[in-house]
Amino acid sequence: MTLKEKMKKGPVFGMACFTGSTCVIESIAMSGLDFIYLDLEHTNWMLGEDFEKQIMAAKLHDISVLVRMADADEVAIRKVLEWGADGVVIPHCKTAEMARQAVEGAKFYPLGRRGGESNVRAAAFGYKDFDWNKYIDSQNKDTLVIPMDEDFEFTDNLDEILSVEGIDAVNFGPIDYAVSKGLKIGYTMGDDVKKAFRTLVAKAREKGIGVLGPVVPPTKENIREAIADGYTMIILGNDMWHFQKALRELVANEVEEVRKD
Repeated sequence: MTLKEKMKKGPVFGMACFTGSTCVIESIAMSGLDFIYLDLEHTNWMLGEDFEKQIMAAKLHDISVLVRMADADEVAIRKVLEWGADGVVIPHCKTAEMARQAVEGAKFYPLGRRGGESNVRAAAFGYKDFDWNKYIDSQNKDTLVIPMDEDFEFTDNLDEILSVEGIDAVNFGPIDYAVSKGLKIGYTMGDDVKKAFRTLVAKAREKGIGVLGPVVPPTKENIREAIADGYTMIILGNDMWHFQKALRELVANEVEEVRKD
């Protein structure tokens, strides 16, 4: 079942990965989550064999892959999708023109102008009775284009951006949104950030567009609250956050107790 099909049935859950470690990616993929969120914006990974391996590690298992790009470059978008990613997240998408550029790179005609090639992973390298028309249809139907609402300009241009055909969801980024307005920073949203989020949820819901965002810390209470608030795609923290949490608890609850002995 594709991630889009799962989204029709209810909220979907995933985790971000910043280490790029293939064993960590495979562990997340085998956990039962719906998607993994790989990052090209805030990591030292570049397009190439190392990043392709991250996508391949996830695709070994039944999990969808979203890639946060560095920008809306159509060549980079095409490459990660041809490597097997299920969707792209476009950071700092401030205008409808940038959203259209992302759709053009990710979707084939008539939605976009993505270049085609059958000798790629997404097309099973031309095997399995490859059919161009079926491939184009499935890529247009199943591939997700997700601009990020993390600047006040997104809210200023919200109606125009959400009117771009081919947008499947919007990734709300509360920290960068607060930064863009010089507000106090935190995952617990202040009033201005909450207002922007609620406006996004209301208008996205009218158009059947999903809303993706982080829930930190990912407790049952916070997850339920996020769903009630309008999130349909939830990022349950990232690999570094969970690793550091485990280390802090280990030191505080076990090591420090031994040191006191």
